[in-house]
Amino acid sequence: MVGSSIQDYLKVIYKLSLSAQRVAPSLVAERLAVSPAAVTKMMRRLQELKLAGHERNEGLTLTPAGEKIALEIIRHHRLIETYLKEALGYTWDQVDAEAEKLEHVISEEFEDKIDRFLGYPSHDPHGDPIPTKDGRIDQTRHATLSELESGQSSVICRVADRDPAMLRYLGKLGLYPAATVKMLDKAPYEGPLRVCVDDTEQVIGRELANHVFVAVVT
Repeated sequence: MVGSSIQDYLKVIYKLSLSAQRVAPSLVAERLAVSPAAVTKMMRRLQELKLAGHERNEGLTLTPAGEKIALEIIRHHRLIETYLKEALGYTWDQVDAEAEKLEHVISEEFEDKIDRFLGYPSHDPHGDPIPTKDGRIDQTRHATLSELESGQSSVICRVADRDPAMLRYLGKLGLYPAATVKMLDKAPYEGPLRVCVDDTEQVIGRELANHVFVAVVT
């Protein structure tokens, strides 16, 4: 088993690959709060282990072996988040930091027991899909709330989980996964959005809405 530092790099590269057209080393350095030199050094190590590659035009990529490890750590993380919320009463803005500390150290037996105790959940408290034991994951891409047109209705599928303060604010507005949201009005020139969240009218900024991902209800 590779060390926690390598696991963190693989996890970040995988996550960035889902949203960025090209995973540049600078993006990884920013996300992990490390220097560009540290990323360069680690990439040499990952290439030696045949876990990742770096092409100038394509950026950083994971090999199948690297992706398998990344998905295993993501599975640990999201199962732990779900357990902390459902079994221990943590709020959804607290679970990410705690899961970061624990994801590298739980055993496969403990992982299986958490999964069974929770009833084999498919998504974590933020709506992110939990990879299966054999490394499969729901890759469905969803529109952001800000992309809805006036009059369109939707169901929240997931929200970005990196900012605890933002999660607390989203919670106050009722913008949790499975909530229904209808776009009532979009102010021009990137102005605020007027939405109805489970029958309650709210006004939110577009930047916030960019962190809420929805499925349009037809």
